[in-house]
Amino acid sequence: MRELEKKTGVDREVIRIFLRKGLLPEPQRVARNQAEYDETHVRAIAVVRELQKRSRLTLDQIKELLDGNGLDSGAGAATYQHLEELLAIRFGLDNTRLVPLSSVADRNPMAEHDALAFEAMGMVQFVTDDGEQRLSLTDARLVEIWAQIRELGFVEEAGFPPENIAFYLQAAEEVAAREADVFLRGSAGRITEENAATMLQGALPLMLDFFGLLRLKAFMRNIHEAVAIKKEE
Repeated sequence: MRELEKKTGVDREVIRIFLRKGLLPEPQRVARNQAEYDETHVRAIAVVRELQKRSRLTLDQIKELLDGNGLDSGAGAATYQHLEELLAIRFGLDNTRLVPLSSVADRNPMAEHDALAFEAMGMVQFVTDDGEQRLSLTDARLVEIWAQIRELGFVEEAGFPPENIAFYLQAAEEVAAREADVFLRGSAGRITEENAATMLQGALPLMLDFFGLLRLKAFMRNIHEAVAIKKEE
């Protein structure tokens, strides 16, 4: 514990609170009053602190989101990236927490319809567990976001079915592939894996904001140009 305090800069009592709330993996108990911690605990603590700092979430809110509740809280994309990372650390990459589609449908009557449309487009993936369809936290949040977009008037009757945004997936895949390539080529042989993980943890939320602003500028420019052409006609 002393070494974990030193490496993370987080007081042991705070770390114990993280453990009690189930936000960290259980340590290996080597004796009655002795436990061993490893790099997964260092990473998990860093993610929790990042969620507190950047997303301004309380520990209880983090736990709620990890349990699949509070998905309509308005948390940004970077928050769900960190939550998925925290789940992967706690349970292993193949055992992240899944949200029942029925619980999303309780808040959004169109959830099943939208989730099926997104699955057909390859945007989300269903996992069947105990006969029930479930989604990852990130996929469940995508469905929640589309429900909020619907509330603004973007519905089928107005010409805005979910299929209208099928091109988002290809665009996201292309941007992500280029980002990964640039990062791997730039960091190869220059920084350690640990430093690379720390850099990405801080940079990814900022890059999401950066790309979002560029996209907003481009969108508004296209709208203005289209309006100008229409006026000339």
